[in-house]
Amino acid sequence: MSPSLFASSEPDGAYAWMRLWAALALMTLGGFGMFACTVALLPVATEFGLSRGEASLPYTLFTIGFGAGGIAYGWATARFGTARTIFIASLIYGAGFIMASMAGSFWVYALAFGLPIGLLGAAATFSPLVADASLWFEKRRGFAIGIVISGNYVAGAIWPPIVQALIDAVGWRDALFLIGCFCLTAMPPLTLMLRRPALALSIESQARTVPAPKRPFGLHRETVQGALCCAGVACCVAMAMPQVHIVAYCSDLGLGAVHGANMLALMMAAGVASRLLSGWISDKIGGFRTLILGSFLQMLALMLFLPFDDLYPLYVVSFLFGLSQGGIVPSYAMIVRGAFPAKDAGWRIGTVMSFTLFGMAFGGWLSGAIHDWTGSYEAAVLNGIGWNVLNLAIAVWLFLRAKRYLGAPPAAAAAPA
Repeated sequence: MSPSLFASSEPDGAYAWMRLWAALALMTLGGFGMFACTVALLPVATEFGLSRGEASLPYTLFTIGFGAGGIAYGWATARFGTARTIFIASLIYGAGFIMASMAGSFWVYALAFGLPIGLLGAAATFSPLVADASLWFEKRRGFAIGIVISGNYVAGAIWPPIVQALIDAVGWRDALFLIGCFCLTAMPPLTLMLRRPALALSIESQARTVPAPKRPFGLHRETVQGALCCAGVACCVAMAMPQVHIVAYCSDLGLGAVHGANMLALMMAAGVASRLLSGWISDKIGGFRTLILGSFLQMLALMLFLPFDDLYPLYVVSFLFGLSQGGIVPSYAMIVRGAFPAKDAGWRIGTVMSFTLFGMAFGGWLSGAIHDWTGSYEAAVLNGIGWNVLNLAIAVWLFLRAKRYLGAPPAAAAAPA
C-alpha cells in the first residue's frame, strides 16, 4: 500500500473514507446519551419516586441541549477545527455520565443529561460531523452523508440492549459510570483522525454549487425556513412516542423491559436501513417526495400501535415503524439544499435539524405527560398521529408550491451540491 494513500486530501479518496468511518463511530458513541436516558427511565423513576412525565424530563433536557448545542458547535468547528472541538466535547460527554451516576437528587441527574451529556457533549457528534462529511465527498456525497447520519440509529440498534443488561447486572448508577469511562477511553483517539482541515474542499464545493432561487417556491426564504422547522417539530413529536416510551410501554403491558429494549434496538436497526434506502430513493424522486412518502408511512405505522399489544405483533410494528421513519429527517437536508444558497446551507440545515430534535424533546415529555393524565399510552399514540398529519400537510403544501412555481420539485432538492 502506498504510504501516501491516506495522506491525500482528495475528495472521495481513501483518507476521506477513513475519516467518514471515524465520524460514524463518534456519532454512534454520541448516541449513548439518548438511549441510556431512555432505558434507565423506569429504574430512575422508581428510585426518585417520579411520575412518567417527570422521569421523561432528563430526555427532554438532553434533546434540547443536543439540538441547541449542534448550532453552536457548527460555529466552533469552523473556528477551531473539527478534531480539537470534538476532542474537548468528548471529555465533557464522558464526565457527564459519571456525574449522572453520582447524582444525589433527580435534578442533578436531569441537569447532567441536559448540560454535559447533551448540550456540551453529544451535540458535537451530530450536525458538525454531517457537515464535515459533506466537505470530503463530491461524487458520493449523498451516500456519505447517509452513512454518517445513520450513526445515531446504529447507536439505537446496539446500545439499548447493552444498557439494559448493564442496569440489570449492576444497577443504573454503575451502568452510567461504566458508560462514562468507556466514552472517555474510546472517543478522544477517534478525534485524532479528523485533524486535517477541509477548507480547500469547502471553497471548491461552494464554487461549483448551482445557484438557488431568491424566492424558493414563490415564498420568502424565511417563510420556507419556518415551514420546514414546523414540519421538523411535528414529525418528531410523533416519532418520539415509540422511541422514548416503548420500554415503559412494554413494562405496562407485562411484557418486560428487556423486550422493550429489544424492540427499540430493532426499531433503530430498521432506521439505519431506512436512512440508506431513503438516500437512494431521494436521488431518484427528490427530497419532497421522499419526505411525503416517509411521513405517510410513519403515520400508518403509528396507527398499528393502537390495535396490537401482544409481544410478537409489537416486534413487527416496531420494525415497520423504524423502517418508515428513518428517512424523514435527512429529506429536510435535501430540500434545504435546493431551496437556499450554498453559503447558507450549513446554518439553515443545522437549524432545521435542531427543530427536529426539539420536536423529539417535546414529544418525549408530552407522551409521558399524556400517559400520566389518562393512565395509558393510547391517547399518546393518537396525539402522535395528529402531529404526523400536520407534518404531512406542510410537506404536501410546500411540494405543491414547488410544482406550481417551478413546474416540478426543485431539481437541486435531488441533485448533488
